[in-house]
Order: sequence, then C-alpha cells, then structure tokens
Amino acid sequence: MEKEYLLRERPGRALFLFALPMIVGNLFQQFYTMADSMVVGRYVSEHALAAVGASYSLTNVFICVAIGGGVGASVVTSHYFGSRDYASMKRSVSTALLTFLGLSILLALLGFFLGSRFMSLLRTPEELLPMATEYLRIYFLGLPFLFLYNVLSAMFNALGRSRIPLYLLIFSSVLNIALDVYMVRSLGLGIAGVAWATLLAQGLAALLSFLLFLRELGTYPLQNGVPLVSPHASPLWEQAPSAAKPTRRGFALSALYSLPELKSMSRVALPSIFQQSTVSIGMMLVQSVVNSFGPQILAGFSAGMRVESICIVPMAALGNAMSSYTAQNLGSGQQARVTQGYHAALRLTALFALLLCLVLELFHRPIIASFLGSDGTALALKTGSDYLRFIGFFFALIGLKMTTDGLLRGAAHMKMFTIANLANLSLRVILAVLLAPRFGIAMVWYAVPLGWLVNFLISFREYRTGRWKPQE
Repeated sequence: MEKEYLLRERPGRALFLFALPMIVGNLFQQFYTMADSMVVGRYVSEHALAAVGASYSLTNVFICVAIGGGVGASVVTSHYFGSRDYASMKRSVSTALLTFLGLSILLALLGFFLGSRFMSLLRTPEELLPMATEYLRIYFLGLPFLFLYNVLSAMFNALGRSRIPLYLLIFSSVLNIALDVYMVRSLGLGIAGVAWATLLAQGLAALLSFLLFLRELGTYPLQNGVPLVSPHASPLWEQAPSAAKPTRRGFALSALYSLPELKSMSRVALPSIFQQSTVSIGMMLVQSVVNSFGPQILAGFSAGMRVESICIVPMAALGNAMSSYTAQNLGSGQQARVTQGYHAALRLTALFALLLCLVLELFHRPIIASFLGSDGTALALKTGSDYLRFIGFFFALIGLKMTTDGLLRGAAHMKMFTIANLANLSLRVILAVLLAPRFGIAMVWYAVPLGWLVNFLISFREYRTGRWKPQE
C-alpha cells in the first residue's frame, strides 16, 4: 500500500519523504509567525516587536502542548496503523480529538483571564505590558483552533499522509501574511491586527483539516486488515479490549471515547508534551531574565529567537518522523528497520546542521536587520546578530537530541526520555538565572547548547542499552 511506505521503503528515503512535507509545512508556519514580528517591527514600532517577542515565550508553551500532545497520541495511532488494527486506530483518534478539544478550551480560558498576570510575573517592561496583553487576549480566543489543527496534523502524519498538513499550512500561511499586512497597514489595527490575522487563518485551516480528516478516515474499514505480525507481538502497550467491529466504514458511535485508549495515549503523550515544551518552558522562565535588560535587548533577542525557531524546524521534523517510523515498524515487528532508520536520520541531521551554520554565519546581520526596520537601534541589532552567530554552530546538537528522543518516544520508552528533557530544561534555566544578571545577556544563550548536549547524552545512552526494543 502507498500509505505504508514507512514500513517498506528504504529507511533513509522513507524518513526523508515523510519529514520533507513536515519541514516545508512547519517552515511556512514559522514564516507567518516571523511575518507577525516583521510587520509589527516595521509598521508599528520596535516596542511592538518587543511586546510580541515577550508574549512569544508564553504562547509557545501552549503551542508545544498542542504539538506534543498530538505527536504523543499519534504514536498510538501509528502503532495500530502498522498492525492494521483499524478499529482501535479510529477509536484512538476520536479519543485524542475529544480530549484535546476539552483541554484547549480550559487553557484558552486560563490564558485569556490570566495572560496579563503571567506577563507581569515574567517581568515584562511596563511600557510593553498593555500591547502584550492586547495581543494575548485575542491569541487565546483562537487556541482551540490551534489545538485542533496540530492534533489533526499529527494524526495525518501517523497515517503516512504528511502532505495534507503541508498544503493546509501553505494556505494558512499565505492567508495569515496577507491579513497581517491588510489589518496593520490598511486598517491600522496595530498589534491587535496581527493577532486577529493569526486567529482567522488558523481557524479556517483547522476547519478544513477536520473535514479532510473525516474523509480520510472513511477510507479505512472498521474491520481490521490482515495483520503484518501476530497481535500478541505488540511492543508498546497492552491493547485495550476490542469493541465489536461492524463492517461499515467510519466511526462506530459507541466507541468514540475510550478510557483505556486515553490511558495508553497518556503514557506517551504526557512525556511528549513535556519534551516538546522544555524549550518553551525554558524560554518562558529565561524570558524574565531577558526582560530585565530592557526593550532594546529584548527586541534583538526576540528577533534572534524567531530565526532560531525556523532553524530548528528540520530537526524537529526528523524527530517527529522518527517517532512515527519507529512506532509503525515496531507495530509490524520490524525492529532492524528502526536502527537502520536512526542511522539514516543522524546523517540527515548532520547535513541540515552544516547548511544552517553556513547561512547564519554569512547572513546573521541582514537577517536581524529585516526584523527591525529603519528605526531599529544598534543595540537591538547587535544582540540579535551576536545570538545567531553563536547558536549557528550548535544545531547539530539539537538534531541529535530530537532524533534520539523521537526513537524513544516512538517506542513508548518514556522514563529516560523524560529525565533527559528535564535535565535539559533545568540546566538552561539555572545557568541563565544565575549567570546572566552577573555576566551579561550572553550567558542566556551559552546555556542553550549545553542543555541540548546533556539531553542527547542521556537519551543516547538509553538508546545504546536496547531497553526500548520490545521483548520477544
């Protein structure tokens, strides 16, 4: 079957084909978040850019909850897909969608009413607080759409259909940028215009994604296909008791929500949420340190972080691809392919890291200048440029970390995975909080690659033990 290429194609080719649409799609997603910063930096003010940057550390935590939850839940779906247990696969999908819909509504209410207080706790400069609060209130209204889209994208990826989220991301990205310019320049809505543009673009993409996913599910019968391996060989978890499997297509109304499926997903999704959120939580905690240096340094650092988030995209895509690849191949009993795929992913990581390093070392200054416009200060430009020059040498580390983490997550081997990411977060926060006030802002970014390195070493050691492999 065309949809089973992760199980049959040569490992390196399979991973690349699977990751490429995610890379392109996530780049478009990052480009339109970067467009938000460019539009407010150029057409509103440097203070507006700093306000969006100050908000980004908080909003990115919520984004990573959505992405991590979707990736974690998709591991369960990928495993059922690999073993052709379509009834359990559909039940896991509906359980994930309903769970994250409820969670997104609760988080949206929390962010809407407490966003201003969070920004104050992060020591956001007083002159930026009104703009940051205005941006956040509109942003959190669209949080359910953000969750729906990201969970559905992860589910499409679990079924080997990573091109569909790509097309939707291209559409929403182009729409978001057009709305940014129209609402800020033509309507004069300022920072609120950027927030409304994001909400409208994400909302439409989420609704289209939901309709397309329902059609995709309709192509799978509720009765199971011929399994690739014995059902007794499931390496990830003890499967929930199967419900009756009628022969019609689509959802079984009696099996839309399953607590056993929720428990299975939680074992993978909760650590995955934590892993996806470690960078963002670290950014949020460190943000209070950066904010204390004033709006100019905050503006430059915010621009640098936007560029870093784009550079991380191929590494994150390879990690997520490795999760689906591992889950599908373990579900079909092909352990040897997992190791082969891991080695192929490491080679791809080295290639991406080299290209990123060259680009940032050659073009760091004009890249940051594109955010600041003609009114940008020299201090903001220097801060952003210095950060990009430094971090460009270390993207190989986060690639190694994410690829290894992706394998452990795909195997539902979550204990050391969680410990590694906790060590990464703790080290980054402690070093930044203790050293930056004394030695300067550069201490904030010196802690970043060190955290990535420690995370990788812990995860790689666990990979080498082989404990992630299913017991025969």
